[in-house]
Amino acid sequence: MKLLPRLAALFVLSVPLALASAGQAVNGHANYHAVCPGAEALAARCHADVVTDANGNPDATTSPTGYGPAQFHGAYSLPTSASSLQTIAIVDAYDDPTIRSDLSVYSATYGIPDLPTCISPSDAQACFIKVNQNGGTSSFPRKDAGWALEISLDVEVAHAICQNCKIILVEASSNSFANLATAVDRAATLGANVISNSYGGSEFSLETSSSYDGHFNHPGIAITVSSGDSGYGVEYPAASQYVTAVGGTTLNVDASNQRTSETVWSGAGSGCSAYEPKPSWQSDSGCALRTVADVSADADPNTGASVYDTTRYQGQSGWFQVGGTSLSAPLVGAAYALGTSSVTYGSYPYSHTSGLFDVTFGSNGNCSPSYLCTGGSGYDGPSGLGTPDGTGGF
Repeated sequence: MKLLPRLAALFVLSVPLALASAGQAVNGHANYHAVCPGAEALAARCHADVVTDANGNPDATTSPTGYGPAQFHGAYSLPTSASSLQTIAIVDAYDDPTIRSDLSVYSATYGIPDLPTCISPSDAQACFIKVNQNGGTSSFPRKDAGWALEISLDVEVAHAICQNCKIILVEASSNSFANLATAVDRAATLGANVISNSYGGSEFSLETSSSYDGHFNHPGIAITVSSGDSGYGVEYPAASQYVTAVGGTTLNVDASNQRTSETVWSGAGSGCSAYEPKPSWQSDSGCALRTVADVSADADPNTGASVYDTTRYQGQSGWFQVGGTSLSAPLVGAAYALGTSSVTYGSYPYSHTSGLFDVTFGSNGNCSPSYLCTGGSGYDGPSGLGTPDGTGGF
């Protein structure tokens, strides 16, 4: 049993993967559903899942109900500040018109430093700025309520973890892989140390080409990508050989915000890529190609993050409880910003496993060999090498 902040205790039980894939709870507490609808070919959907009420509507409240900065810092033994200025870029699709003010409310509610608005994307201080995929600051894509909730999750969690990091939100013109890849390149040109991506779609035969994978090939920049929220199976761009694929867990904490247990979240994506070559730092024997994931963090909506969003989503605004690997990707991205690693794609955690908590229980489906979908000692698909235990793994 765990104690959520400002909530009564919740009992964690498992249910079949089919229920999780259908958008139902993995622990009997609350239902949830995917925030973004399914995507067409060569396009992505966001990997956020929002807790719903008894009628299936987003359960918006007037105060936080999920985890906040104290729970994540306590559970993962992370500092609140980087030793030098680090820039986290958040790449998402479409526009969130209220993210600037929503971030300020989030910060004030939790008593953490607010980020001033950057004078320009090159501003050399801890600040926040929103740009379009071309780097402009005066015109933005059309609003999309689902992606706006995703953006609120990504930006607020990144700031909660690294509270003196500069955050650049890069909004792609649409959810096509082409536009999202352009936004990733833009983030790189703007000096990002970390680029967090919380979206994905079906793999396709051209993903390894320069037209797609080439846009994630940015040596020296930590690029995190959510592994999916539909259980066992591989999505792109988490499959890319150039990124850190981030799986998902169910994180339980006690009244002191210390981790009491962490298990595989049944919705996390994992498996063996159909197309991507195996990176030299991966040595698991049951997949000849790229294996997903590399590392993981909290993703279960029932142990999800509190998110403040006033761009109305399905008629609701205020505080939402949100999970999915859309939560774990910016969380791990911010852990990279707090660390001191010299990044070569997703390789660093593989040689620094002492800085990770090994997730050994839970499953996201049925597969062979079983480690691709089942938590176990050492590497496994759903949780990768494990979750943050300080900054040593990043």
